[in-house]
Amino acid sequence: MNTNDLFDAARADGELSDASMKALSIPDLGAQIQAGLGIKPDDVPASEVVLVTMMPDDSGSIRFASNAPVVREGHNLVLDALTACSQKDGILVHTRYLNGEVLYPYCTLDQAKRMDSHNYNPEGGTPLHDQSVVLLGTVLAKSREFAEAGVPARTVTLIITDGADEHSMRARPRDVAALVADMRRAERHIVAAMGVDDGSTDFRRVFREMGIEDKWILTPGDKAADIRRAFQVFSQSAVRASQGAGRFSRTALGGFATS
Repeated sequence: MNTNDLFDAARADGELSDASMKALSIPDLGAQIQAGLGIKPDDVPASEVVLVTMMPDDSGSIRFASNAPVVREGHNLVLDALTACSQKDGILVHTRYLNGEVLYPYCTLDQAKRMDSHNYNPEGGTPLHDQSVVLLGTVLAKSREFAEAGVPARTVTLIITDGADEHSMRARPRDVAALVADMRRAERHIVAAMGVDDGSTDFRRVFREMGIEDKWILTPGDKAADIRRAFQVFSQSAVRASQGAGRFSRTALGGFATS
């Protein structure tokens, strides 16, 4: 099934609203989503899966603030935490950068690329809303693909930025919010965000406008230790969410784990 078929099936089942379908009608969106879909459900032996998806900021301001090393470290820390958990065989991961480059499509943890200085050189802009629609569209398409194969899928997604949207051409906050609202209603998705302090942006307001709940918003300072801690908090929640349907539901209700 192509992405349009997947979204049409989700719409027919009442999982996607008219507003979400409109948000997903962006030209060329299907090709961008296809780039992230990766592994086929038939190649995953697990009876249920958890999709952990990250979108690190690769804008130039990350490099100017000397935060590229800790963002790389934070991403890799999440992979390490997931690899160490007992449910790792049922976890699939996907990372694409804020400017659209796919580091790796959905794959098993042992196939995931670690971020390093060769594959992460932040120098782009901040198309936060455009790329959040692409990211969440990819999450929705992949989870629907597993559903069509009879495999339950739950998802945990993290959007990372150190600034407000500046370069989106098509999507607006309400488009992202429509997708997040449908995902929350399905009770199989967690959508989280991290806003790294830039000295001026009200990240809670930015993410609230995108439909993300306060309990799933992290606002670390711009110091390496603060950013590292925020990634650790996300990794704790991702691990907890991977430990079966009951733990996922409790994690989704409770928000970020802080201990």
